[in-house]
Amino acid sequence: MTRTPARPGSEAGPGTGTGPGIGSRAGTEPTDGTGAGRVSGRAGAAPAVAGARSPMGSASAAGALRRTLATSMLDDIDRLTDRAVDDIHAHSGTYASGTPVTHDELWEFVRDNLMRALEDFGGLPPTGGDLDRAARATGRRRAEQDVPLDTVLRAYRRGGRVLWQVMAEHLRARPGRDSDSRDTELDVAGAVWETIDRYSVVMSDAYRLTQLEMQSRQDTRRVALFEAVLDGRADDPAVAAAAAAALGVPPRDRYVVVVAAQDPAAPPHPAPVLEARGMWSFWRPRAGRYAGIVRLPRGADAAHTLLDLLRHGTGATAGVSPEFERLAQAGRALRLAEQTLRTLPVGSGEAAAFDDRLAEVLLSGRSDIADRIVTVHLGPVLATTGERAALLRTLRVWLDNGCSAAKAAELLYCHRNTVLNRISRVSELTGRPSESGDTRLGWALALRALPLAGAAQDAGLTASREVEPAGGGAEGHVQDPTPGRREAEVPSDAGPTDVAVTP
Repeated sequence: MTRTPARPGSEAGPGTGTGPGIGSRAGTEPTDGTGAGRVSGRAGAAPAVAGARSPMGSASAAGALRRTLATSMLDDIDRLTDRAVDDIHAHSGTYASGTPVTHDELWEFVRDNLMRALEDFGGLPPTGGDLDRAARATGRRRAEQDVPLDTVLRAYRRGGRVLWQVMAEHLRARPGRDSDSRDTELDVAGAVWETIDRYSVVMSDAYRLTQLEMQSRQDTRRVALFEAVLDGRADDPAVAAAAAAALGVPPRDRYVVVVAAQDPAAPPHPAPVLEARGMWSFWRPRAGRYAGIVRLPRGADAAHTLLDLLRHGTGATAGVSPEFERLAQAGRALRLAEQTLRTLPVGSGEAAAFDDRLAEVLLSGRSDIADRIVTVHLGPVLATTGERAALLRTLRVWLDNGCSAAKAAELLYCHRNTVLNRISRVSELTGRPSESGDTRLGWALALRALPLAGAAQDAGLTASREVEPAGGGAEGHVQDPTPGRREAEVPSDAGPTDVAVTP
């Protein structure tokens, strides 16, 4: 088998490994150890070491010796390559495995780099490109193969060791060697390591630049596939598979889409907060908001954990879609998350799930219907002045707690009779019985429609004022609708739940 000329760039230029012993590779031309068997094939080559004696002490002595050494070693390049490759395999499990760098590829790269390094070291005319080009080619190739840079650099250091060991063998065998030649040999040694160092720097720079270029291409591809998923194009199995691979997640799992408003006071997107709790997510700005796919961990409370993290960890106003299984369903989930976000007050920092905002979602696109629901079910209450805020607040807390006056009183820091009196007042104003299921449904819908309706604006109400449960001192300043009775009054037969708490 005859080796083909090496392609550019290889580990062992000045930096691949060395192995124990030199084994002759099939196809290598015979040599007597001096390089005479191949010297004639090299134009302008210096004489082999065996017959060379440069005048020590002359200005060109080091240069002449370097040319002689380089020429002699180039004439035995295949065996030098064998030795370097064997050493790389002996000291690197990555290279020894043959994946991703095969043995033949490594051998060709090593041979080419050794040739370029020796030509550069000896000041010989390059036969197939200069040393820097070979180093850059190696760096690019190993980055593309995802071989760690440290692994490549370790191979280079061992390659430099091989190169110097072989040169030392030649120097020790040089005839006529005397003490005056030692300084020249030291100069030669320094030149070897300068070559190795320059080669390593060029290779490392090329490696890192290639990594950046590859990362940029990967990011561009990842973003493009993410957008395709959100646009609903993942119905194509090929697109879904490519997106899953690019994002690094399985095509089927537990997913939700989150759309977060770009609130000035909130982080740009929730990824760091979610990652700290073991939740994978991927985010991109989209139409003035951030849209993200979140992979939910196993556990029944994962969705609630996500909402808590969004509320308390990011401060962003966010809508969360229902859970879905296939990435192909992300497009529909995006629309539902956006609809959820539209039901939340701007800048509120609230996060809500679609399933928890169904009534608001239904009403958010029809302000005329929302306005009519509010007018029909709560219009007379809105028309009041001093008692309006207390009545609406009490009605919401009462409805949200199973129409329990005792529970509402506890949350509102007032007497349960105060709650009952206010609910009775709402019933009186609207002309609807509080015991009726239809009445309670109408009131609940009207309260949810209130932030979306024009009637709320006409009445001078804000969404936050009516949605937020009251507490503490706020109730102490609201006029009780029952004549002759104050909020802090406690009947003599009051039980533990009847005690009014005043701030």
